[in-house]
Amino acid sequence: MQVLLNDLTSFIYTTGFAYFHYKNLLMILFALTFMYLAVKKNYEPLILLPISFGMLIANMPGMNELMQSASSEGSVLNILYYGVRKGIYPPLIFLGLGAMTDFSNLIANPKSVLVAVGAQMGIFTTFIGANLLGFSILEAASIAIIGSADGPTTIYLTSKLAPHILGTVALSAYSYMALVPILQPPVIKLLTTPKERLIRMKPQRLVSKREKILFPIIAFISCVVIAPGGAVLLGMLFFGNLLKESGVTERLAQTARTSLIDICTVLVGFSVGTTTNALAFLRKDSIIIFFLGMTAFIVSTASGVITAKIMNLFLKEKINPIIGGAGVSANPMAARVAQNVGQQYDKSNYLLMHALAPNVAGVVASAVIAGVMLGMLY
Repeated sequence: MQVLLNDLTSFIYTTGFAYFHYKNLLMILFALTFMYLAVKKNYEPLILLPISFGMLIANMPGMNELMQSASSEGSVLNILYYGVRKGIYPPLIFLGLGAMTDFSNLIANPKSVLVAVGAQMGIFTTFIGANLLGFSILEAASIAIIGSADGPTTIYLTSKLAPHILGTVALSAYSYMALVPILQPPVIKLLTTPKERLIRMKPQRLVSKREKILFPIIAFISCVVIAPGGAVLLGMLFFGNLLKESGVTERLAQTARTSLIDICTVLVGFSVGTTTNALAFLRKDSIIIFFLGMTAFIVSTASGVITAKIMNLFLKEKINPIIGGAGVSANPMAARVAQNVGQQYDKSNYLLMHALAPNVAGVVASAVIAGVMLGMLY
């Protein structure tokens, strides 16, 4: 009987029950919630589902103790996380993003850049706020870039400046990207009048093939002269776009916007999720970072709308300020949100094409700001 009891005790110590902590249960519930949002609500499922399952794995009791976690040197999860830690995956995602992005709307309406620049205000306000709350300059910059609503840019900058908070910052960034349809509409409605929401914008002009080919080359040179630190992200973005628009490398463009970006998206999401072990993740600083990330995103949305309203004071052809919310980099979800909000007030008013202009400009603007921060602080 004693032998049987000893064997049973030994067996229990080989199971997860021996390492269970209530914080593991909390993180598992968070993971299941994210899965629900991805599957049932269709909130950014391509990134939220890999993150949530990574969270589930990371919080199984015994992962740390048995040296299988993402922080365990030489483990499979640690090797997969290498691409996040060293900033390898984000540029590859930007290559695929460039190969699937149509800059025609931005080329046809270049003043949309101003809306996108205005929509980055959340980055700067959060940078100041995070620093005042006791985070270092490097940590504050990494937290602030969450306001761009651009996961790859956030990961790339944080991996260089503050890798010790990378898991929390990356999870925060992708969480708020997924929650764009929930967070943005109330802000947009609060800051616009019924009359402004009904503004109709004229159809955009047709953009020539030559313009489409020249744009990524000229834009890359112009942006990197301002922000050399963003050369890798911007270079991959515009290189991918040139593959698409040149017309002579369709095979490469097709691979970049399908297989390559899909593989990297799975690896990024899953790897980020595996860093969220409860004992290391559920700390006061993590909660503050999540709060600051939400604040950054909301301020960016609001500043984009306000920028569009200010521009209307000087423009003969008015901008529907709803598209100001699309100035954040969550592409194309923020543009779709603008379309949906606009059609709640006028079903025949199609804002999607107009919203895509500041939306793609926001991708570029956030990468430029990250490049500036990297150049000044790294």
